[in-house]
Amino acid sequence: MLVKTYGAAVQGIDAMIVTIEVSMEARGWNFTIVGLPDTAVKESHDRINTALRESGINLPRRAVVVNMAPADVKKEGAAFDLPIAIGLLAAAEVIQAPELESCMMMGELSLDGHVRPVRGVLPMAIAARKAGFRYMIVPEENATEAAVVNDITVYGVNHIMQVLEILQGCPSVSPVEVDTRAEFAAAQQVFDFDFSEVKGQENVKRAFEVACAGGHNILLVGPPGAGKSMMAKRLPSIMPPLTLREALETTKIHSVAGRLRQGARLLTHRPFRSPHHTVSPVALVGGGTNPRPGEISLAHNGVLFLDELPEFSRSVLEVMRQPLEDRHITVARAKYNVDYPASFMLVASMNPCPCGYYNHPTRQCTCMPGAVSKYLGRISGPLLDRIDLQIEILPVPFEKLAQAAPGEPSSAIRERVVKARAIQAARFADEEHIHCNAQMNSRLLQKWCAMSKETSDILQYAMVKFDMSARAYDRILKVARTIADLDGSDEIMPHHMSEAVNYRNLDRSNWGNTYM
Repeated sequence: MLVKTYGAAVQGIDAMIVTIEVSMEARGWNFTIVGLPDTAVKESHDRINTALRESGINLPRRAVVVNMAPADVKKEGAAFDLPIAIGLLAAAEVIQAPELESCMMMGELSLDGHVRPVRGVLPMAIAARKAGFRYMIVPEENATEAAVVNDITVYGVNHIMQVLEILQGCPSVSPVEVDTRAEFAAAQQVFDFDFSEVKGQENVKRAFEVACAGGHNILLVGPPGAGKSMMAKRLPSIMPPLTLREALETTKIHSVAGRLRQGARLLTHRPFRSPHHTVSPVALVGGGTNPRPGEISLAHNGVLFLDELPEFSRSVLEVMRQPLEDRHITVARAKYNVDYPASFMLVASMNPCPCGYYNHPTRQCTCMPGAVSKYLGRISGPLLDRIDLQIEILPVPFEKLAQAAPGEPSSAIRERVVKARAIQAARFADEEHIHCNAQMNSRLLQKWCAMSKETSDILQYAMVKFDMSARAYDRILKVARTIADLDGSDEIMPHHMSEAVNYRNLDRSNWGNTYM
């Protein structure tokens, strides 16, 4: 007898439907799986037989062929245990399952029949809805993740016997329902960190506001204890709220990577990823034997924070250059080729020298002559070229630390950022893949960054006086455009340009000699 069940295979951050065809012959005793299964799929036979036997079900001894179509797509992981097991039971006529054609199911079986959670359930649920399935059966821990998708009935199970009850029309568990929009809206305003907790550092807060308003990458240079990491962690609280589309896309990536907590729903806050400086290139960009998204994709629609930037290996830093420009990463290997989105805001921090106290107001630098430029030289020029704001930061004086009054809350800063982003959304409405000022190309710079003679003179004076490199020119214009948007100004005014120039500290030929 031939029976078909349905599952899904993850490719990149999307999923495709897999048809599991189970053929059971009257004679013989062999079990064959075809359709490019990996080792985990091939081992499913022993897990399934033991799980069914422990659940009081004995399969008849017959020859079985399982085909997983399409046959030219690699099938990976133990998540196919459940659809294969149900296919075996239906082919052996142990169960009658009239709804099998309209149901997708995925789950790993333990030896006692319990259903274990799997990764990638959200993109599988999206694929199931597109394919027209009415039901989806997933592990109980993944049920709320799948229920985020509308127009499909999701059952969460913890044992294979519950699956049989659902398929035979007498479920002992209720469908999982999630009011996605209501829960999404309610959770967006709650943050663990707030800028009101930051004492002093008003210039750095302003730089963060400008960076978030225009989607600019930012580098903080300062001694240990100045508050670089502490302020970076608060950055998501002033970024524009995630849209439902962005939240769905971000959650898909974390689902495929297996990074969602049990019972998780949609991600409501922009992700904040902070990999250690010993991270490998593969862990950063993605890939591996069983390809998964890397840190730059996990930071999609959020923040990638690289603390102590010069301590990262050169190879790790250089692989970010292309994703910073294209906002996606293509991982090409001999056996696969996958695309992962990587539209993130890069926030980096570093000490000014190996000892950390160059230009410190109270402590003396102990580094050898030339150590400062050598330390900065660990970061390549092309990578620095992709960082729009470069800010020097000093420790907060005791007088400001002792102040009891809280600073400006993140909600107030966020309100200004959202208004600036709305201006940019209208400006780039007709431009494909351009959403904020940081993404402007040369054509858009000429169109939207026109300057008066007075404003142009300020930029020219700064370029000549500080001997700035040519790469700084476009970056300054983009930042000046963002500052003007925060002011609600159609034109880049002289004071906007002056502020933008002050955000390019490392481009100055005399950087390090005086503190700006």
